[in-house]
Amino acid sequence: MKELKGIKIGKYYIEKPIVQGGMGVGVSWDQLAGNVSKNGALGTISGICTGYYDNLKYCKKVVNGRPIGADALNSREAMLELFKNARKICGDKPLACNILHALTDYSKIVEYALEAGANIIVTGAGLPLELPKLVENYPDVAIVPIVSSGRALKIICKKWKAAGRLPDAVIVEGPKSGGHQGVKADDLFLPEHQLESIVPEVKEERDKWGDFPIIAAGGIWDNDDIQKIMALGADAVQLGTRFIGTYECDASEEFKNILINAKKEDIVIVKSPVGYPGRAVKTNLIKNLTHDNPTIKCYSNCVTPCNLGEEARKVGFCIANCLSDSYNGKVDTGLFFSGENGYRIEKLISVEELINELMTPTKNSILVKVNSENVVENTVNF
Repeated sequence: MKELKGIKIGKYYIEKPIVQGGMGVGVSWDQLAGNVSKNGALGTISGICTGYYDNLKYCKKVVNGRPIGADALNSREAMLELFKNARKICGDKPLACNILHALTDYSKIVEYALEAGANIIVTGAGLPLELPKLVENYPDVAIVPIVSSGRALKIICKKWKAAGRLPDAVIVEGPKSGGHQGVKADDLFLPEHQLESIVPEVKEERDKWGDFPIIAAGGIWDNDDIQKIMALGADAVQLGTRFIGTYECDASEEFKNILINAKKEDIVIVKSPVGYPGRAVKTNLIKNLTHDNPTIKCYSNCVTPCNLGEEARKVGFCIANCLSDSYNGKVDTGLFFSGENGYRIEKLISVEELINELMTPTKNSILVKVNSENVVENTVNF
């Protein structure tokens, strides 16, 4: 049994090799991220749609409860407040900010996070090739890409090295994670795309560039899972969905109850306006989707791939509106992202309890050969 040791991301030491994944809208904001970091893991504030924070208090322009325009949707003032409140909980312990590369105002939101005091910038949903340039005036800030292949890491390292940087860590995300996935829907369940296959692949590429930590994500649930993936070369793990099942999570009570009441078959794959397949709970929104829906309007121009609502109309929903509805507890119109194992949440526990559980081997823990064959998944809308 491998002893779980802390990791160093740039200049920041994380006492426990556990990263809480960024989850938006409003799932991992100040309360969750602050408490995760307080308990020795790495808390991550989601940098998307911050205009919704605190009942739209910091949103510059609102019509019918929706932020109008990207500036209103992604509020600088709200980002500053999120970090200030998280710091009240965790003090000077490291805090990360997760910012999707697909966001229309990606560069601006990175600047907001830097100004707010983020120690670590995490980016997925695209290749953040320009990130070293964006943080050049903040030399102490660590930068961490999310990849789903060794090839993606190679492209990033080559570009970043030319800019005088390398990743301070890399998050390797497999297709059992919640939210948006890094491979096409048809490829999601092929053995070569499973986390157990891509961690060794990414490690082989990482070794060519340095020894920065590899953080494995997607389907990690307990200490046994952590032991197995570390045996394949990971230095730490990232979990998202499990943290939704905590008292401190910023998600609405309705969101938490949806997961507590979910069954395995309720966790499905859906098309998303972002251009990637997404994993979510099959609620009324998904059951009643109408493709090619001309009534959907673009209020905020949230993500570049959506093309001002064109892709939203094709798939039948606006990603910003539906994720914000889940944050506000609107069960009928909300999109409730979840990892493959979300149905396994049975009750709420504290962040401290969860982290202690993850760090503690079970009585029957043994290392077994990992088999990524015969992956079965529920899929809708493809």
